[in-house]
Amino acid sequence: MRSIGEMARDSGLSVSALRFYDRAGVLIPAWVDPVSGYRWYEPEQLEEARLLARLRRAGMPLADIRLVLAGWAGADTDLVRGLLQAHLRRLELGLSDARGEFSTLRALLDRRENPMTSLRTATVRLSVPAPELAAALDAVRFAASTDPELPVLGGILFDIEGGELRVVATDRYRMAVAHAGTTGYGGPRVEVVVPLPLADAMRALLSGEVPVRLAVDGDRVTLEAGDRRAVGQCLDHEFPAYRRLIHVPAGRRALVGVTAFRNMLESGPVRASEAREQDGVSYDLSVLRVTDDGTVALCEKDDDGQNKVAVNREFLLQALAAGARDELLLEFGAPRAPLAIRRVDDELTFSLLMPVRLED
Repeated sequence: MRSIGEMARDSGLSVSALRFYDRAGVLIPAWVDPVSGYRWYEPEQLEEARLLARLRRAGMPLADIRLVLAGWAGADTDLVRGLLQAHLRRLELGLSDARGEFSTLRALLDRRENPMTSLRTATVRLSVPAPELAAALDAVRFAASTDPELPVLGGILFDIEGGELRVVATDRYRMAVAHAGTTGYGGPRVEVVVPLPLADAMRALLSGEVPVRLAVDGDRVTLEAGDRRAVGQCLDHEFPAYRRLIHVPAGRRALVGVTAFRNMLESGPVRASEAREQDGVSYDLSVLRVTDDGTVALCEKDDDGQNKVAVNREFLLQALAAGARDELLLEFGAPRAPLAIRRVDDELTFSLLMPVRLED
C-alpha cells in the first residue's frame, strides 16, 4: 500500500489536497490507521488520483469530478466523455465571455478618449444561416418581458462578436440565451436590442435554408432574406450585463425525458402562490429536488427533503418547450441559485429560472 506522502508525490496532488478529497468523499483511502489517523492507499488508486489531479487542474467542479470518477471506475465511457465535453464547453464559454468583456472595455476606453465616438457608429454587416437564427429566436422568445415599465426588456439582445451572434431575452424572473454562427464580420463586439415586434417580423422571414443578411447601422437594424426585409430602430436602452449572470454555481445535474417530465409537472402537485412580485399575477409553484438515484421528483408540501428548488411551473413548462429536445439537463446549483435548463448537445443554448422562496 502507498502512504499518503507517496501518493502525493506520484499523483501530483498535495498531502493537504488528498486529505480534503478524503473528507469530501471523492478519493477515500483504502485504510486509515485507527490510532495515528494515517491514510494508506491501494496501488490501483494511483490512477484515480492522477485523473483527479488532471480534472482539478482543468478547473472541473467537484460535483462533476465525482461523476467522472464514478464513470471511470464503472467503464462508462459515454458518461465520462459527455462530462468532459460539457466542461470544455463551459471553459470555452468563459473564455468567450472574458474576450467579450475586454472588447467592451476597449470600446469604452475609446469613447472616453474621444467622447464624440458612439458605440454604434460602425456599420456591421454579416450573414447568418436562416435555420440557426430561427432556432435561436425560438429558444429565447418566451423569456422576453411584456412589462411596459421596463422597455429595455421588451426586446431581444443581439450580441455580435467575432463569428458568433448571441440572442438573449429576460423578464427578470427568467433568462434565455441562444446562439448562431455568422460570417462576414470580424470587428469588435456590438450589442443592439431589437424590439419584440421587429424580432417577430425577422422570425417570419426565416423560412428558408439559405443564409440571411443582418446589418446594424447606428440605431437601425435590418434583416434581408432574398427580396424581403424587416427593418426598424433599435431600443435606445442598455441591456443588462447578462454575461455575469449566466455562471450558475456548480451543483447536481439530472437528465430528464421532456415528454414524461412535462406530464409529471402538469399532473403533479403544485403550490398556489401569492401574487408576489411577478407583475401582480398569481402563479403555481412546482417544487423540485434531485433524488439519490439522480432523478427529479416533485415535492409535496410536507416533504422535508433537502436541496429543494421552487420555480414558476408555467415558466418551467415554457422553458422545456423552448429547449426543443427530447432530453434536457436540469442543473440545480446552490439553494437560492437559478435552475438551469440545458441542452445535452449545445451548452451555449440554455435558460435560467429564478427560484421562488418557500414560506414553509
